[in-house]
Amino acid sequence: MRGGPSVLGIVLAGGEGKRLMPLTADRAKPAVTFGGMYRLVDFVLSSLVNGDILRICVLTQYKSHSLDRHVTTTWRMSSLLGNYVTPVPAQQRLGRRWYLGSADAILQSLNLVNDEQPDYIAVFGADHVYRMDPRQMLQRHIESGAGVTVAGIKVPRAEASSFGIITPASDGARVERFLEKPTDPPGLPGDPGRVFASMGNYLFSTKVLVDALYRDAEDERSVHDMGGSILPMLTERGVAQLYDFDENHVPGESARQHGYWRDVGTIDTYYEAHMDLIPDRPVFDLDNRRWPIYTHPGQLPPARFIGAGIASESIISPGCVVRGQVTRSVLSPGVAVGEGAVVQGSVLHDNVRIGRGAVVRGSILDKNVDVPPGATIGVNLERDQELYTVSKNGVIALGKGQPVL
Repeated sequence: MRGGPSVLGIVLAGGEGKRLMPLTADRAKPAVTFGGMYRLVDFVLSSLVNGDILRICVLTQYKSHSLDRHVTTTWRMSSLLGNYVTPVPAQQRLGRRWYLGSADAILQSLNLVNDEQPDYIAVFGADHVYRMDPRQMLQRHIESGAGVTVAGIKVPRAEASSFGIITPASDGARVERFLEKPTDPPGLPGDPGRVFASMGNYLFSTKVLVDALYRDAEDERSVHDMGGSILPMLTERGVAQLYDFDENHVPGESARQHGYWRDVGTIDTYYEAHMDLIPDRPVFDLDNRRWPIYTHPGQLPPARFIGAGIASESIISPGCVVRGQVTRSVLSPGVAVGEGAVVQGSVLHDNVRIGRGAVVRGSILDKNVDVPPGATIGVNLERDQELYTVSKNGVIALGKGQPVL
């Protein structure tokens, strides 16, 4: 932040994303395509950059090639001003081991902190869909004098086992307890049906984080995880503070879009987040000129609609050619929909081909899937369950280049 405190951004992007298979069979979760033209990592990087955090290290590990390539080719900052976004692979700096957890990933990358000497460190996750102005969170952190500030969002208590859960103290600010994925946490005072879930976004005073990482490294019982180890440690020391995401106001957002945040960790939540994008008044609008989501647009021509080709309530990316009927769907660059084909309620990644007369409903097709003429997906659920991945809610998912039978 020019003229203010120096902040180093660290994005944790080494996640394997097992629950998002088959989309993560050949790539890290943060590299998964979202919203047609974007990668999941673009959402956190856009929030940091829009919020004037312009020196960012993206820590990678699992099947990181496509993620590394995307970051290096897309996120080019001004070297004249000393700004950068750079992928940082696991380097075994502390011995012959890979990252043991997210805290160990930062510990093994402390050379980055030593080089920059920042006043504060923003440690953000890489696989959520949202907009956030980190400057507001940073200001709250500085004013409070806390060692760490944790961004939290209210979610139904029934979903608590999917998140780190924050129990605020009576003052509503200090974190009294931090529980990693509890099965039966207490509800909020006055709102027993909801709890504060950690968004995976933390702001640390640098010395507090470094000291905690070294202390955690000496604990043989630790899982060396930010949510499972570092946050409980700092909570016990009384230096952790809650930042309510509902207090964050992003320029250009409407009241309907305020406070949108989605953890797209499963096929169902990934699909549902896409469906949030396409109504006439979406709850998450990709078009916010005052707080854009950045990515590399690619060198493709505008989308074309040929003959009886039509699309309604859909996102159609550049390079698409539509000769059939598309409704309530998201098409990534280079998708081709053949004459007489029907695509309904589906998410099609780059260069998917839908043959003449084929039908695709309620499905996610990864890159380069070729649906032959007359084939069907999402029409006969029993058949689909025998051939493809089918989620709990009945969403059919095909991996990159998977044959359609």
